[in-house]
Amino acid sequence: MAELRAQVCAGNQQLFEAGLVVWTGGNLSARDPETGLVAIKPSGMQYGQMRAEDMVVLDLDGNIVDGVRGPSSDTASHLRIYRLRPELRSIVHTHSNYASAFAAAGMAIPCCLTAIADEFGGPVPCGDYAPIGGTAIGDEVVRQLGRSPAILMKQHGVFTVGATIEKAIKAAVMVEDVAKTVSIAMGIGRVESLPAEEIAANFERYQQRYGTGSASVGVRS
Repeated sequence: MAELRAQVCAGNQQLFEAGLVVWTGGNLSARDPETGLVAIKPSGMQYGQMRAEDMVVLDLDGNIVDGVRGPSSDTASHLRIYRLRPELRSIVHTHSNYASAFAAAGMAIPCCLTAIADEFGGPVPCGDYAPIGGTAIGDEVVRQLGRSPAILMKQHGVFTVGATIEKAIKAAVMVEDVAKTVSIAMGIGRVESLPAEEIAANFERYQQRYGTGSASVGVRS
């Protein structure tokens, strides 16, 4: 588990360095595909003080397998998501400002930019309010998430998921970026969602061919 702990600690530090979390808020976890064990940030510990050995390792039933600290208060939510979406390998939770502002208002982020279509395949959904500490948040995340790697939880914050730690972090960075842009746009005037066919085309292009060199310039195929 040493490598997994080191990766999870580094991932949590990336959230802090990106300005997505402050003080002790937020968390990142990752699941080892071979053992099924999960490593997660410890509860109530500042990011600058954390070391790999501070990460807490648990099984999917919430039993601590290794660690001297208490796990994050969001651990039950993470474990529930892993149980219901076993293909996922990492989960991020933040209270990043702009995305959490949409969550505070109970609003999805509309798919009014090609960047949103690319990354999220449609609006970034907003799930209903659910209490912290149990499995309710995890259930609501899975119920509402769809194909998006990010979801806002009403009056709470942001959850993102990925097949790797890097992908879960990327989703957290990108959802905050588009939330900031859309909030500015809403202050200027009315925003308009992209047509469904354009959302689908942009998502397919970005997810399947972006960076592969397989698509000709200016041509969709």
